[in-house]
Amino acid sequence: MSELDAIPDVLTFPPAMTGEAVTEDPLEIAVMRAIQGCDAGLICYRVAADRVGAALVFAPEVPLADAMAMLPLCGVGLQNALGALAPPEVAVHLEWTGGVRVNGASCGGFHVVVSDADPDEVPLWLVIGFEMPLLDLADGGLTPDRTALYAEGCADVDLGQLVESWARHSLNWISRWDTEGTKPLHAEWRGLAHGIGEEITIQGRTGTFLGVDERFGMLLRDDERTHLIPLTVVLEDTP
Repeated sequence: MSELDAIPDVLTFPPAMTGEAVTEDPLEIAVMRAIQGCDAGLICYRVAADRVGAALVFAPEVPLADAMAMLPLCGVGLQNALGALAPPEVAVHLEWTGGVRVNGASCGGFHVVVSDADPDEVPLWLVIGFEMPLLDLADGGLTPDRTALYAEGCADVDLGQLVESWARHSLNWISRWDTEGTKPLHAEWRGLAHGIGEEITIQGRTGTFLGVDERFGMLLRDDERTHLIPLTVVLEDTP
């Protein structure tokens, strides 16, 4: 099956969103569309023979430090979507850096690109995209910490429906974030977070991952003190 053949018919998105099927990296295309001045709510998506991915364009109205909440929000949206479509025994958890865990193993994740990385400025656009492998092409014995959707019992999940459901759940959380603030999102994300209470190394620091602050900055406790690592450290360069 060619990648073009694998792209589903035009998907259905909520009124606030529009979709564009692409044959290249959805994140790269969404960033290009954002630079060209597309409307917020554009979702570029690709369903290939070996992976599924989508990217959503935002036009933030708050400084980047606050707008970064869209990363865990989109992660929660994906978990909610898989929770509705995948078999009940499939467990999905979220890494602080954007990674997605399925049944405990790494299974793709999210990437974030922004027009201006200054945390105190309101960016012109923010693009958040995810990609998940469908097939486990490596020897599972050699890479036991990595997996793919089909290897975890999700072979019957309709991938077009997955992208549509991600969009709907993410939009629902955006609405709640607008009207209720970050508290409900914090509560939902914390119940799905991977690694809280464990020792990790990030940004050259090693310590215990205690949780997050109101802006989803990581609270990392070492032998001397608790450090706050802003979520903006996960930003990537424009592709």
